[in-house]
Amino acid sequence: MTDRTPDDMTLEELREEIQQIDRELVELIAQRTYVADTIADVKEEQGLPTTDEDQEQAVMDRAGENAERFDVDSNLVKAIFRLLIELNKVEQRESR
Repeated sequence: MTDRTPDDMTLEELREEIQQIDRELVELIAQRTYVADTIADVKEEQGLPTTDEDQEQAVMDRAGENAERFDVDSNLVKAIFRLLIELNKVEQRESR
């Protein structure tokens, strides 16, 4: 992010800022997916089930807490995390 405030930025500069944030989000999703895939490998090696409802709930709770911390709609954040979790579970099931 620049040292300028959004009020001082042009529309084009603001759009460039969004593009940078979008790239960073995709990179973080890729990192999360890699770690989730590694977790899936560990679960398979240890004979553990794909689904861990307690862990999923912990992730959702953290997502809600982080949303509140950053003053973001917790329902939106939880929906995004629910989608990430479901996609990881589908990948885990397909790889077994």
